[in-house]
Amino acid sequence: MSSSRKGLTLSDILVTVLISVIFAVIYNFWWVAYYTVQPLGLHIDQLMYGMWFAAAIVAYLIIPKMGIALIAEFAAGAGETIIMGRFDIPTIIYALLQGLACEIVFAIFKYRSRTFMVSILAGMAAAIISLPIDWYYGYLSEVATWNLILLIVARLISGAVLAGMFSYFLVKALDKTGVTQLFRPASKEDYDAL
Repeated sequence: MSSSRKGLTLSDILVTVLISVIFAVIYNFWWVAYYTVQPLGLHIDQLMYGMWFAAAIVAYLIIPKMGIALIAEFAAGAGETIIMGRFDIPTIIYALLQGLACEIVFAIFKYRSRTFMVSILAGMAAAIISLPIDWYYGYLSEVATWNLILLIVARLISGAVLAGMFSYFLVKALDKTGVTQLFRPASKEDYDAL
């Protein structure tokens, strides 16, 4: 294992927090899109949900180290509450658990994979972990079975597409511009992995 993979540096944490601040702003604006499609019914809004998992995946793809996804998602969630102007415990809980779900996926691959499939799996893991929290805080226990299945499928698709695919292609585009080289040395293997 190379020294670049051992431990988090101050630079890693600062870059992760910067990514999180950007996503905290995006997350707040994303509520507008979410609420705009909500009246359409059939859980179309759930197809928008995956964006709230993206900070963890983008940060990890830029800095593939243990803890980065958790820090990124927690900081983005905390930042989201700051921008909202109120401290919101459920948002913090969602952020922590979604970051943890992504960490579990990255840990399975020993923090060595930045592939398309790993990004999709992380997005879907975050979607899955958000459901029991919804059950606890929300209305899911009152939803008819067919409607609940529709919600779960739409959220999983959103986790795969918006959190997984979007994050992967965003970081791949950033890699091509050279921006991410400021944060991590990109080797030939990194590019081949993409």
